[in-house]
Amino acid sequence: MIGNRFDNLSVNLNNKRRLRNGIMNTGGDRNNKFPIGKIKDGSIIKLFDKTPFPKDLTDVVCPHFYELKWANGCNFNCSWCYLNGTYRFLKGGKKPRLKDIKTIMDHLSQFLTEVNGSFLLNSGELSDSLLFENDGAPLTKSIIPMIMSQDKHKLLILTKSTLVENLLKIDAQNHVIASFSLNSFKVADKWEKAPKVSERIKAARSLYYAGYEVRVRIDPMVPITNWKQSYSALVNKIFDNFEPERITLGSLRGLQSTINNSHDTTWTKYLTETSNWGKKISTESRLLMYSTLINLLKDHYHYHDIGLCKETIDMWNKLGLDFRKIKCNCIL
Repeated sequence: MIGNRFDNLSVNLNNKRRLRNGIMNTGGDRNNKFPIGKIKDGSIIKLFDKTPFPKDLTDVVCPHFYELKWANGCNFNCSWCYLNGTYRFLKGGKKPRLKDIKTIMDHLSQFLTEVNGSFLLNSGELSDSLLFENDGAPLTKSIIPMIMSQDKHKLLILTKSTLVENLLKIDAQNHVIASFSLNSFKVADKWEKAPKVSERIKAARSLYYAGYEVRVRIDPMVPITNWKQSYSALVNKIFDNFEPERITLGSLRGLQSTINNSHDTTWTKYLTETSNWGKKISTESRLLMYSTLINLLKDHYHYHDIGLCKETIDMWNKLGLDFRKIKCNCIL
């Protein structure tokens, strides 16, 4: 049990979570409809709407959200990274590239001033959000100050990085949500060429106790030998350090373009099913993995703010979850 290890920050996050209960997010952030599909040519800010509203049991649930495409690529080298397929035609592949800063600021300014409602801008869909924090073009020195100039919209940082020092130096707690991608220690050591999971948890903890909303993605889960112990150990390690504002679970999946351009395909042996979002682990394995962690979170930590990433309506139903009340990583 968590007990009294958490201070008032945890109480505040619990209150925020209760306010979110029952909110339908499959069509937009909160009850807002998306007022625009893109800013100007869509090269910087565009609505992610590749997944239609799910109707059939086999349809994948993935709420639409706004992408802030400020950079391309990633400085980490995880085996199943879909950016390997996304950038397969570019010279240098997924080598990090910052887009023109004047264009970024121009498009962002228009979004912040002209788009009504409250939306979350995802800065980590096509790059790691913190990839330039020590390389001359950090979000914390350009984009985040502009986000902090208004009170309607927020920025989502999605990362495997530990470079949070700049975030700790600014007061962006009301404007930035940090989401850390985590995996079991064994899985990460084998297939994720990124900072150690324990170091990512420390970075997340530092932001949590600085007052930031911190989310966690446990994704992609892989049914390795003794996976129950491995993923239970991860959850326990997380809650030993902080309580996430939201947890999103996802399982191993791979688009064919990702598989074709992976430098290490040993992970593909777990993919036995096809879907309208690439190849996946078997339904039975996914169900068992999800239910194991969900039960651990509910029974041991009394934690209920859980969502699934790119899963079918059928899977949501099997787990007793309502996808229409989704609490997903990429939306408010």
